[in-house]
Amino acid sequence: MKKVVWGILGTAKIGRQRVIPGMQKSKWCEIRAIASRSAQSARAAAGALGIPKAYGSYEELLADPDIEAVYNPLPNHLHVPLTLRAAAAGKHVLCEKPVALTAEEAAQLRAVAGKVLIMEAFMVRFHPQWLRVREHIRDGRIGALRVLQMLFSYFNVDAGNIRNIAAIGGGALYDIGCYPITAGRFFFESEPRRAIALVDRDPAFGTDRMTSALLDFGSGRHLDFTVSTQCAPYQRIQLCGSKGRIEIQIPVNAPQGEKTSIFLDDGSSLAGAGIRSETLAESDQYTLQGEAFSRAIRGEISLPYGVEDAVQSMRVIDALFRSEKSGRWEEVQG
Repeated sequence: MKKVVWGILGTAKIGRQRVIPGMQKSKWCEIRAIASRSAQSARAAAGALGIPKAYGSYEELLADPDIEAVYNPLPNHLHVPLTLRAAAAGKHVLCEKPVALTAEEAAQLRAVAGKVLIMEAFMVRFHPQWLRVREHIRDGRIGALRVLQMLFSYFNVDAGNIRNIAAIGGGALYDIGCYPITAGRFFFESEPRRAIALVDRDPAFGTDRMTSALLDFGSGRHLDFTVSTQCAPYQRIQLCGSKGRIEIQIPVNAPQGEKTSIFLDDGSSLAGAGIRSETLAESDQYTLQGEAFSRAIRGEISLPYGVEDAVQSMRVIDALFRSEKSGRWEEVQG
């Protein structure tokens, strides 16, 4: 099968250090061009990554007839505008998370969803550790899944960093809170009904530097999480069922190309005697994500996640921001 020819919009760190190297390992992906608002920046990134073409504007890349799909890792406020422009140029789009700043904005993508493929780039959904944990849940390994807990944090007080600029979609909930929301939807295999949030905002940046949330998935199923941009780096997922527990040690930034482990606890000992580890083979979630999207472009598989999935994720974020202002439970619309 002919490789899908890709172009990259921007020289974002996540693209240069993780996504592009991962996709370059795939037999389904050919990264042929990268664009930046600065031709010098584009040339530097292209040289470092072995990409043949460098463009000094996004428009030049989108006008390239050889480019079939683009990866959009631009700042959050540019996700929808550049995805729409790419779609208008006939390019399929893998767009970084969060796909938009609101569900209403994300819904604009419906107008082009039937013309090109669009998918939000939650690479974790393709990692073997997430897929294996879901298998265990489906098989009843821990009984009925009741509680999912996640703590995800890093420390960043750089005023110039896009994650600390409120006007362009900075803050903990947009940047990393979308991951526990995705985890809840992925492992419960349903949508939350209502949500409540407690938010602490940085007095200088105006961004949420710490957000804690509780989501009600119905039938006695809860997701609770805390995300922070000003705490020590850490990430864990705990999934607790009626008969056991599973822990994902590094659920988001799993080491690329390395083995990973999940931990299964039968609940027989609070001291941990009932815990055993399961090691999974080497993998790169960015390779797997790029392959899945490319295979969907080639018609080998159906698109795993589309625009409606992304809109639903944004509805949850909207509800949490409403809850911050109201101080009470908010319904997740949709």
